[in-house]
Amino acid sequence: MNINIQLDDLSSQESQSIVREHMAGMLANTPIESVHALPLEKLRQPNMTFWTAWKGSDLCGCGALQTLDAQHGEVKTMRTRTKFLRQGIGQAVLNHIINHATQKGLNRLSLETGSSDAFSAARAMYLRNGFKICEPFGDYKLDPLSVFMTKHI
Repeated sequence: MNINIQLDDLSSQESQSIVREHMAGMLANTPIESVHALPLEKLRQPNMTFWTAWKGSDLCGCGALQTLDAQHGEVKTMRTRTKFLRQGIGQAVLNHIINHATQKGLNRLSLETGSSDAFSAARAMYLRNGFKICEPFGDYKLDPLSVFMTKHI
């Protein structure tokens, strides 16, 4: 079954549920002071674009792009529901974000992810997609529980 990625305004209970699930997952694996996941109200800001990924009628993942400036964007809120892990959802959402960023004229994408084993699959996916480990960007500070990555597009 194909993965359908849709622009989402976060008005439905279903799309809000995956954001809550994402936040809970971050808090389960990272102390609160090192969690950089965004709550719903931040994901609704004008500089954010949020998508949900669907297989048929099943919401299976999400991702967001935060525009930092005219050239630089940040990948945010990447989540694949457990039932759909290792089925290409994260890769499909990341491809969608990269394509959207390119169409917007951005030339750099960056992200923050966790440094623990719970985030190893995510880090591997980003590395496979040309992201390189970098110094903190934007308002981030150096944190041993965070890995910062960037890619020129």
